[in-house]
Amino acid sequence: MSEIAIVTGGAQGIGLACAKRLLAKGARVALWDFDQELAQKTAKDLGPEAVAIPVDIASFDSVTEALAQTETVLGAPSILVNSAGVAGPNMPIEDYPLEDWAQIFQINSTGSFHMLKALLPGMKARNYGRVVLIASVAGKEGNPMASAYSASKAAVIALTKSAGKETAAHNIAVNCITPAAAKTRIFDQMSQEHIDYMLSKIPRGRFVEVDEIAHMVAWLTDAENSFTTGAAFDLSGGRATF
Repeated sequence: MSEIAIVTGGAQGIGLACAKRLLAKGARVALWDFDQELAQKTAKDLGPEAVAIPVDIASFDSVTEALAQTETVLGAPSILVNSAGVAGPNMPIEDYPLEDWAQIFQINSTGSFHMLKALLPGMKARNYGRVVLIASVAGKEGNPMASAYSASKAAVIALTKSAGKETAAHNIAVNCITPAAAKTRIFDQMSQEHIDYMLSKIPRGRFVEVDEIAHMVAWLTDAENSFTTGAAFDLSGGRATF
């Protein structure tokens, strides 16, 4: 029987690359996305094993409704890749708008919590699950002019470690990845100066490719990943110092 995977932000970018990789491994994939028009088009392009489910991960009610729809259409999920997120504006801390700070945390950090809160009970009951949260190297090192994004992704790393310890006795692996920036639509939210700064910090001299991220996620969500949990996997091109 095919595994059922949920990929948030699955209509584009990193989420789409992960969805394609999971489909290639034989999974059936629910693309959870706020942009439902794009998600519907993407699911159609991917074929009959992909479905689009509308969601706003910042709302727990929306997450539980999306889970119920997914279970009805596909079945109980054993894989979660939480790729949905926002970058926010680039500016000094003292100038950072309060509303942007709150929104970034609500989507990136609280959204990750919502996904775990909704899906872990079922995974525990079935004594199996594979979860990957998409964090960022910014959560390890902190990027100037991006305090909210950096802090929100640091929270995702800590959440991963807590969840990994809580679920370790249930054959559930909860890990996160900390990639350097990839050229996706999230760049539209960043200044060119900030993009140039990020590139200058990567020893590889280039941004990570979404397919490179998807390959690592594919292993982390595989049954073969039976021991590692609560860990942060580096994809920073040599930038990260820990």
